[in-house]
Amino acid sequence: MSTATHDLVVRAARALTPDGERAVEVGVTDGRIAAVVPLGTGLAGAEVLELAEDEVLLPGLVDSHVHVNEPGRTEWEGFATATRAAAAGGVTTIVDMPLNSLPPTTSVANLEVKKQRAVDQAFVDVGFWGGAVPGNTADLRPLHDAGVFGFKCFLADSGVPEFGHLETDELRTDLAELTAFGGLLIVHAEDPGTLEDAPQEPGRAYKDFLASRPAKAESTAIAALIDAARTTGGRAHVLHLSDADSLPMIAAARAEGVRLTVETCPHYLSLDADHVPDGATAYKCCPPIREQDNQDRLWQGLRDGLIDIVVTDHSPATAELKQPASGDFAEAWGGVASLQLGLAVVWTEARRRGVPLAQVVGWMSAGPAALVGLERKGGIAVGKDADLAVFAPDATFVVDPTRLHHKNPVTPYAGRDLTGVVRRTLLRGRDVGDEPAGTLLRRGEA
Repeated sequence: MSTATHDLVVRAARALTPDGERAVEVGVTDGRIAAVVPLGTGLAGAEVLELAEDEVLLPGLVDSHVHVNEPGRTEWEGFATATRAAAAGGVTTIVDMPLNSLPPTTSVANLEVKKQRAVDQAFVDVGFWGGAVPGNTADLRPLHDAGVFGFKCFLADSGVPEFGHLETDELRTDLAELTAFGGLLIVHAEDPGTLEDAPQEPGRAYKDFLASRPAKAESTAIAALIDAARTTGGRAHVLHLSDADSLPMIAAARAEGVRLTVETCPHYLSLDADHVPDGATAYKCCPPIREQDNQDRLWQGLRDGLIDIVVTDHSPATAELKQPASGDFAEAWGGVASLQLGLAVVWTEARRRGVPLAQVVGWMSAGPAALVGLERKGGIAVGKDADLAVFAPDATFVVDPTRLHHKNPVTPYAGRDLTGVVRRTLLRGRDVGDEPAGTLLRRGEA
């Protein structure tokens, strides 16, 4: 038996490690993983956590696409509610988007406002994206130096006036600027001209909303992004891919050395256009949820490694902004709230498709951690932060929006049967409890 005493020892007959699923004991000291040894070694700990037979030890998930909206639109969401929801879903690190807060994170001064609001409210670790908008090229390097993990831009209207979209020449300018200091540009890729030409029919019919955001808008914008990345040598990331038709183009670009990564989201992997009820505006998001065949090809893109990660794009709003009375898709705010449910949603569908849990967790933990350079996150390995989740992969539950920690009980998953329950979440070896214990992360420091 080991004579060293750790702060915590976790014993699990099933744990997902970088070396595969193993029966292990994990020793935690000062918030970091100090030992990962075979189960039965007998590590000593001031506290011992033994997982039940139906539980699997996972690395804490990393969600690099979360709209917290505080300050300015805190009635939509906030750091306290968002990070509590994250912890309940096994997520131990989030990276906050630069909109829809007021002010947006487009300057160092605005970043400081955001950090001041987050610092005493975070139940999990929080990092920040900066924003690339018209006219703020000179702000990008200072924001990078201040620790943001990269920069988000839109190629079409963002939906909020304070966060303008980049034209093609501005996209190239900003990518070239970021390339000079190793920055990452993450891109909402929809083409404004294609959207303008699409039919815009108000009303309750989902098919009309889907027609207003055609797949061509994504493929055209992604083609422009690939060309800009090829020309500048910049590093770019496609946000929330919903269009599977773009995958061959992405594969070709990567084969020629274009520095491009791609994400998709739980709603694109689990919901399909044929089953969105008319008037059900909780399903509205941009780009939209597409057809079943498209969903099948997104899953194949994940299996083939063309899509790198799965993150939620948690984009909540008040119930009123979803226009529940009229059910008008054209008027409703677009965004799916799913931060607490992401793992269960993806695992439920993955299980049905024969995709192993380890692969799902890789897409939702190690993958996002690698995207943003969080070397101490995303794995059960010596030297990593002891961010862990206890997951029961065979347990089931029915989604009750009123029991979620999201500020507003609006979700397209209401009443849905899901498989996979997070029973416990640990941040640096301590249970996420009733007091905020998360820290604010800077690029290059974690």
